Amino acid sequence: MIPSIALTRRALLAAAALAPLATRATAQPALPKLRVGTLKFGTLNWLLDTIRAEKLDAREGFALESVNFAGGQATTVALQAGDIDLIVSDWLWAMRRLNDGEPMRFAPFSTALGALMVAPDGPVKTLADLKGRKLGVAGGAVDKSWLLLRAYAKARLGADLIDICEPVYGAAPLVSEQLALGRVDAVLTFWPYAARLDARGFRRLLDMKEVVTGLGIDPSPPLVGYVWRTAIMGEKGAVLASFLRAAAAANTVLATSDDAWTRIRPIMQAADDAEFTRLRDYYRAGIPGSFGEPERASCDKLFAVLAQLGGADLVGQSPRFDRALFAPIGE
Repeated sequence: MIPSIALTRRALLAAAALAPLATRATAQPALPKLRVGTLKFGTLNWLLDTIRAEKLDAREGFALESVNFAGGQATTVALQAGDIDLIVSDWLWAMRRLNDGEPMRFAPFSTALGALMVAPDGPVKTLADLKGRKLGVAGGAVDKSWLLLRAYAKARLGADLIDICEPVYGAAPLVSEQLALGRVDAVLTFWPYAARLDARGFRRLLDMKEVVTGLGIDPSPPLVGYVWRTAIMGEKGAVLASFLRAAAAANTVLATSDDAWTRIRPIMQAADDAEFTRLRDYYRAGIPGSFGEPERASCDKLFAVLAQLGGADLVGQSPRFDRALFAPIGE
């Protein structure tokens, strides 16, 4: 009996030793990973959350990893350092990097632009009413929307807004509160903050899409999109293509399903139902459609306008519009 027990014990031990090998032999290979840099409270998170909830990343055969950053500059630094694979930024920034010898690629994330917001009972009823008034501008002196509004005002009023009103630059939440407190007479701000002001009863005097088309640039092209380094295309080109397909599918869900919005509401930081609804509707209005030759031609025209007004501070010392930035994956 004793030898038999010893043999049985040895057999069990041998089986236990072989079990991990069998498990490894049948385990599925790890999915290729895409590291996406996000702002903690940015709208990109709404899309990424939807991709995960709908299991669109798994369907496309990749693993999605979000890396949160405190500000936009931190995301661009991390992208340039190779710490992350993809961010959302404007293509003007990516074009400048390309012209400086650091090739980038761009695909549209949103066509939503900012808006000029005013109080419904305030003194500003038309663009001309900004004369002698204080205008809050989200961002700085080379903010793209501000430059475009200046160009539009020149065409419509024959005057540069910087000469006829007092711009007050600041962070978007700050200038929104300045409008609410009556310390500025109008605010030019990014679309999520315009949506929040809209929900509070403020009026959209002028949408930036109207500004762009008013400058003869039609169709109005996206300014903001997914940006990645061309250098990773060899290793991760297939994963990037999979991500873009998953993102498009997630946007289809967000465009058609109110339940999907209920699911992501906790991360939207909406103050109330009205703000939640405006944020949803503004996002839906900005879901990108086709991005073909007409849109690329519009980007070229837009670049020329912004380069003229923004100068080297915006587009660098050697500004050049390079369509290679917008080349689809595979080209």
